[in-house]
Amino acid sequence: MVEIETERLLLRGWRDGDLEPYARICAEPEVMLYMGRGAMGRGQTAESVGRYVRHWEKYGYGLWAVEDRTSGAFIGRIGLMRHDDWPEGAHKTEVGWLLDRSFWGRGFATEGALASIRHGFEELKLGRIISIAIPGNQASLRVMEKAGLTHRGQARWKGLDVVWYAIDRENKQTGS
Repeated sequence: MVEIETERLLLRGWRDGDLEPYARICAEPEVMLYMGRGAMGRGQTAESVGRYVRHWEKYGYGLWAVEDRTSGAFIGRIGLMRHDDWPEGAHKTEVGWLLDRSFWGRGFATEGALASIRHGFEELKLGRIISIAIPGNQASLRVMEKAGLTHRGQARWKGLDVVWYAIDRENKQTGS
């Protein structure tokens, strides 16, 4: 599995020890407010991690576990996820993130999203990367915009009204 280091983050494969801190993150109602399903228990979180690992095995890319490089702390997940059930066009790979509340507001999601987008375009040769959010999730919408994605429309997906943004390889603005 590919690992990516940014200035402050290590995007890496999932380890056995990641479940407990990730379950703690996913149990927080504020963190899960805009994820469409609410806070999750340990079992649901374990199922999610299992899906992430299987996604990597199937597609050769996915959501990374994320560490703060300074402290080595596990802080969440960032990366690319293919959604075969996405209804808006042929491009179905989303950049997404979910971080521990104590790491919000410091640019970590944007930093990881930019690294993920670069990887998607440069290594995976994707033509477009999307990002999906519930309309009230202003923090994620700001991350999308900072990462160079632009608003493309609204959709109904997985029983939710969502907005979606995208960036095309030829128009990428992912910084250095």
